[in-house]
Parts: sequence; structure tokens; C-alpha cells
Amino acid sequence: MRTVSVIALRRLAIAAQGYAPRARRGTGREVEETIRALSCVQLDSITAVERSHRIALGSRVGAYPRETVSRLLSKGRVFEYWAHEACLIPVDDWPLFRAAMSQHHPWRGDVIGEHPALAEEVRAAVRERGPLASRDFDGQGGGGMWNWKPAKIMLEALWNSGEVVIAGRVGGFQRLYDLAERVVPHEVLAAPEPDEATRLRELTLRAVRARGVLTESGVAEHWRLRGGAARIRPHVDALVREGAVERIGVEDGGAPALVPAGADLDLPRPAAAVLLSPFDNLLWDRPFARRVFGFDHVIEVYKPARERQYGYYVLPFLWRDRIVGRADLKSERREGALVVKALHLEPGVRRSGVLDDAFDRALDRLRRTIGLERVVR
Repeated sequence: MRTVSVIALRRLAIAAQGYAPRARRGTGREVEETIRALSCVQLDSITAVERSHRIALGSRVGAYPRETVSRLLSKGRVFEYWAHEACLIPVDDWPLFRAAMSQHHPWRGDVIGEHPALAEEVRAAVRERGPLASRDFDGQGGGGMWNWKPAKIMLEALWNSGEVVIAGRVGGFQRLYDLAERVVPHEVLAAPEPDEATRLRELTLRAVRARGVLTESGVAEHWRLRGGAARIRPHVDALVREGAVERIGVEDGGAPALVPAGADLDLPRPAAAVLLSPFDNLLWDRPFARRVFGFDHVIEVYKPARERQYGYYVLPFLWRDRIVGRADLKSERREGALVVKALHLEPGVRRSGVLDDAFDRALDRLRRTIGLERVVR
């Protein structure tokens, strides 16, 4: 095995993410290509700064039209499903997820089997009138965030089973549901479902290429695969034998890393100055982020205010080849302002004019992605 430094690993990881070195404007094609390059992009509903996928995509392609992802969904170019979490996924990878599609909803059980009449009623409505949002159905829940009305629960169950897909979003996040056969290309739906070994091998290869460098446990975390590294290892071994993936040793003596075969392990220091979504792909494997970046990634949105150390919605600040700080930000949309509540520098990072300039550039790029007029500090 080749052996490399931790610095080389983190430069490889950053380079693979495709962060844009400067402010720019992105196109729909670039957004689609970026989702494909990343293998999947996590969705999240929090809007304190901006929805996570827009921050993640904007850091790579630049500011892009807000309706872009909805259009890609409606045209069957990408689809939403469970990957790392609920994610945007290239539509060509639909067959790899068919084995996971089940009428047993992850936390609601066999909703379709328990309520067949409601399932058929919702199917018929979507077939005749779709695409539809849950608000197009009668009924109401019992109150509370997850007490959805029966039709919404059934729509989610049918989506989980692969019968319906998200065919766009209204107002940024309200899902539109339509029959999979009307959205997903016929050749994709007709493609054979791969066997388990092929599926895991393909998922492993996609994760390694998308992340640049991962451990075996990181591959499992990328897709939230049960069984962890032990389940992945035989398929990694096969990919290594085939020459698609390479195992490399690391000078810190930790677990070997996986990189695409022939990867350049002597990359220059990147020029990135980027504010990362707290759900950015780079940060999914927290032990690896701690090992390679010396960064202990903490998401505090779910903590009571009194227990937060850095703030409610905090974006890690990536500068060159280090994560140098955590920015506590908030979007004030009525005022058109991105508000900087605090910048917490990492231990050992000194404030300087060069760092401040880089932070200003990163703030301005994020402001453009969100569509705000100014930064307030």
C-alpha cells in the first residue's frame, strides 16, 4: 500500500467535493451534474439560514435559480429517497435503491397493508389528478409536527414503496406526488434490479468516488448501511482486486483509507473559502472529520438554547485545507440581510486580515446563493 499524510488525505477529500473557488452563477445542468458527482445530497427542512441542499449545492455551483431542483425532480432527472438521510439522488441510480423500497414505512410500519382502502383512494387521486400535494386531500392530523393527516401518511408510505415519487415542490418544500411511471424514465424503471453483491459494490464505488477518500466504516455511513464496515469489506476487497479502488495507509497509524484507483495523493493546497452546510457531505463521517481535519462536528439545532456552545444553526468555515471556524448565522429575509451573530475560531487559529478577507468572501457567496442583498455583522 501507498502511505500518505493526513494533510494529503484532507486535500484529496476537499478536492473531490468540487467547491467553487470563487463566487459564480450555476445552471440547472451544473446542479444535476453536481448531484451526480456527489452521489446524493441531503435534504433538511430548517430554514434559519437556507435549506441545507441549497447551501451544499451553492457552495459548489454558485448561486442558481431557486426552482432548479423542483424542475429536475419533475423531469425525472433526479429523485428523492433515503440514502444518507432523505436525499436528492441521480435518477440513473434508481435500480440500486429498489431493494430498499418497501411498503413498510421506516417509522410507521405497514401503512399500505393496514389501510388498503385509503391506499387505493390516494393512488386513484394521484393517477387521475396528479401531481398532488398533501393539502389537496381532505382530513387533518391530531396536532403536533408528526401528527399528519391520514392521506399525507399514505402518500409518504407510497413514496417509501416506490409507487409514487416527489415530482417537484411548491413554495420550496411542499412536496408534489405523482406516479413513478409518469416521472422516472421508462428505461430506468425497466432496468433489472441488481443482486445484493452488485448493489453494495456499486454503492461503495460511488461513495469513494464522491468523497475522494473514505474508510470502510465511512462508506457504510455514507449510505447508512446496516452491518457497518464488516458488511462492506468483501465488496471493497473485490473492487481493490478489480483495480477500481485502492487501499492506502495513513501516517497516523489509523485505519487504511479508500481512494479511487490512481488518485493523485500529492495535491496542492486548495483555494476554497466556503461556508458549509452543517449537513454537507464532507462532514457526514464525524470520526473521519475529527481524524483528518481535527474538527469535532457538532450540530446544536436540536439542543435547548442554554446547552448550545456555538449557536442554533452554525456553518463550519472551510478555508484552504482546514476548517478554521464556526459561523453562527441567520437570514433575515424581510430585511434582505444575512446576519453574522458570531464567528468561533477553532483552537490554534489566529485572526488575521487574510482570514477576515476569506470569511467576507465566503459570506458574500452564501448571501448570493440565498438571494439576500447584504451581510450584517
